[in-house]
Amino acid sequence: MVKHMTKDALLSAFGGESMAHTRYLIFADVARKEGFSNVARLFEAIAYAELVHASNHYRALREYKEDAKVLAGAPIGPGNTSKNLELGIMGEDYEVSEMYPVFLEIAKFQGEKEAERSFYYAYMAEQIHAKLYREAKSYVDQKQDWPLEGKVWVCPVCGHTYVGVEPPEKCPVCGVHKNLYKGF
Repeated sequence: MVKHMTKDALLSAFGGESMAHTRYLIFADVARKEGFSNVARLFEAIAYAELVHASNHYRALREYKEDAKVLAGAPIGPGNTSKNLELGIMGEDYEVSEMYPVFLEIAKFQGEKEAERSFYYAYMAEQIHAKLYREAKSYVDQKQDWPLEGKVWVCPVCGHTYVGVEPPEKCPVCGVHKNLYKGF
């Protein structure tokens, strides 16, 4: 069984990533309605990456069979695409600067390798997500769609996110071959 502190961190991360997945799909609909089709694709791609993270965290809890209350924070207050990008930035920044560094240390301290790997994968991807949201917001705030050349590619194992015509030959985080990346 996963130790208690690591279990609590996994549950919180699972809840947060699950909410991010849903929020970003809602944000994609708003962006598409406002004429920001590339921003909508970005939200959909990152929603998929958050689903990958939530799935990894959930799998690490497979030994449990219990009801659990999850404490997970989420920036709330949907609005237009600019505001939704700001909410995305806030959430990603929190995960990168506070949540995942602490969760990683807990898992390391408790010797929970699967949880450590799951937290590491998410931590690496969230840094990219924050950067991409900032870039997209700079265009949206000028009433322009994000100029996307190619696709937004997401690794189905770790959630690594990459923008380009083709994904990298292999994932720089987990090593998966480019043929497994999902393009948006």
